[in-house]
Amino acid sequence: MPELSRRNTLKMTGVAAVAAAAPVPLAASGAFASTRRPSRGRVDTHHHALPPRMRQWAIDQGILPPTGGPSWARWTLEGTLATMDANDIAIGVASAPVPAEVFADREVAGSGVRECNESLAELVRDHPTRFGFFANVAMLHPDLALEQIAYALDELGADGVLLNTSAAGRYLGDRAFDPLLAELDRRGAVVFTHPSSPKGIVEVPGVGDWLGDFLLDTTRTALSLIATGALDRYRRLSVILSHAGGFLPYMAGRAERWGREDDGPAPAKVRRALRRFYYDTALPMSPYATPTLLGAVGAERVLFGTDWPANSAREVALNTADLDRDPGLDGRAHQAIARDNALRLLPRLAKKTALKAPAP
Repeated sequence: MPELSRRNTLKMTGVAAVAAAAPVPLAASGAFASTRRPSRGRVDTHHHALPPRMRQWAIDQGILPPTGGPSWARWTLEGTLATMDANDIAIGVASAPVPAEVFADREVAGSGVRECNESLAELVRDHPTRFGFFANVAMLHPDLALEQIAYALDELGADGVLLNTSAAGRYLGDRAFDPLLAELDRRGAVVFTHPSSPKGIVEVPGVGDWLGDFLLDTTRTALSLIATGALDRYRRLSVILSHAGGFLPYMAGRAERWGREDDGPAPAKVRRALRRFYYDTALPMSPYATPTLLGAVGAERVLFGTDWPANSAREVALNTADLDRDPGLDGRAHQAIARDNALRLLPRLAKKTALKAPAP
């Protein structure tokens, strides 16, 4: 099987895994001159993994070649832990964002989701103080997805569920996903959303889909959840938007116009919705997005995330250093983003580690 391009492989799998490159020490990228703030143990909520069992499944399915392939698919536990330690990451909440279309066949959906979730659960069992995980579900098979939610949360101890921002051209606010969202809402579950390229989008030569297309897909699913009233129907559901929410926090003024002049939700409803979501720092947030993101949603809705290993060890170090030096963050906001918000949102992590959850 020929080596897959980054774009095509991500479209097929979305399974981001750790590059084998050795970590580099934290160092300034030159963006800021301020003193780095120390962190007492970060919680990385945007952290991908490809343990051996999951990788073998992907090879067996023809998704990855037996040898070679993209650098991010050559995951090693050693490289992961070294990069975490170099950046003071105490816990990584592992996920495998396999596009829903990979699980279009019901039989593949049953066996493949189980392989992914049990692989991540095994990683957590072997290293309980260093990892949590978000479970996969077969979004295109709602009845099967409900069984997978129960197994993942009740038996495997997942910290939440990963949902693709879109599946077969439908976004999360679509009524087809109501049974799935209703069950997650009943459980008060956390949903980590992960994008891919929007269906049917035309490629821009020389521009990777992760640069703009992924951000658009996240924005579209957030607007879908707002427009259809899903956020109002499922008030106990916590939704994390990858990559600092895509474009959502930065086009909020346009979203308010939606209600004033184009039969969209009222501006006040849009403003409330912005503060319903959580946003990770894996855009990366610093330095460019910080003022707008904090102004739109507040530091209490932001979670630390690296997008490891789609981001290399060097990139993780540079982005983390930029976050630590960001003049837009005071000490309290920095600590909340680095760990406290995640421990409050994902209480299982605090119970099994030395990190203490902040008071409500």
